[in-house]
Amino acid sequence: MPIKGAPTQRTPRVQRALRLATGTALCLAISYGLALPIPFISPVLAVLLLASLNRPLPFKAGLILALAAMLTTGVGLLLIPILRYYPITGVLLIGVSLFLAFGFGLRGGNTLIMTFLIIGLTMISSAGVADFDLAMMVIGALVMGLILAVIVVAFSHWLFPDPANAPSPPAASALPAQEVGRVALRATLIVIPAFLLALIDPASYLPIILKAVSLGQQSSTTTARNAAHELLGSTFMGGLLAIMFWCALSLFVHLWMFFLWMLLFGLLLARKLYALSPTRQTPGFWLNSLITLIILLGQSVQDSLAGKDVYTAFVVRMGLFIALTLYALLMVHLLDRRQRNPGVTQLTE
Repeated sequence: MPIKGAPTQRTPRVQRALRLATGTALCLAISYGLALPIPFISPVLAVLLLASLNRPLPFKAGLILALAAMLTTGVGLLLIPILRYYPITGVLLIGVSLFLAFGFGLRGGNTLIMTFLIIGLTMISSAGVADFDLAMMVIGALVMGLILAVIVVAFSHWLFPDPANAPSPPAASALPAQEVGRVALRATLIVIPAFLLALIDPASYLPIILKAVSLGQQSSTTTARNAAHELLGSTFMGGLLAIMFWCALSLFVHLWMFFLWMLLFGLLLARKLYALSPTRQTPGFWLNSLITLIILLGQSVQDSLAGKDVYTAFVVRMGLFIALTLYALLMVHLLDRRQRNPGVTQLTE
């Protein structure tokens, strides 16, 4: 029986929800406070780290991860000459590389390494085709964002540690070997259009690649039956939350309010993600809603600082996100139907 006035021990899910919200909000505030290049990169990385790791990342492992990020994103620099002088060959080479990268992740490889490799193949190479200095800036933004995310994640684990007797999370179910090729192809086809858009105008379409990578990873855990709800629903939810966040922030624009609103929205989504407030949606739905919120919100803040029409830019960007999501749904349905057809043919024979 709990004693009145005595502190009660929080459950692991409560600690993880608090950790996710606090870490995301801190990364967001520090990134914008220090005026880091592409400041919304760091909170996105913090979300991925906090959602995938229930133990603090050791310092050595953090340095290795930062080095791996530099090497994997640097791969994109090697592809710049090929894209400039042999564009068709370059696009085909990147398509094959994306297929191999997604396959690496689906076979149990490190998800973060896979993500950085995909970003290097797409964001870095497309930025470098337009301007080599822009590509170097993107690499610097990724590395600085990762270092900040690792530091904030370690602080969040110290602030809200898991109980000593907390059970380890169940291992993710392995994808059957015969399914890896099809799912990797599906994810690759989802990312390629965003990459082609970024080749046309890197400054405008680089954030679209982050959304495409998120959709590609999310599509690997969904089926044609629930794809519309999972992919399109999380995109709309992220857009709706971004509108609500922007309206709330407009009441009093300040960095501390930016932090506090992110903390509040992060707590609301973390409660759903960790089933403290159970819903019918999957954890992936809420995780991708949070990532979409951060990308859309970060771009709106950048538009505001640049003196652009924030609302017009948001409508255009949201339209692109929805179009990309609809295209991802089409790929899911086409490839899943192709997989089912051989079985149907055998039954009819």
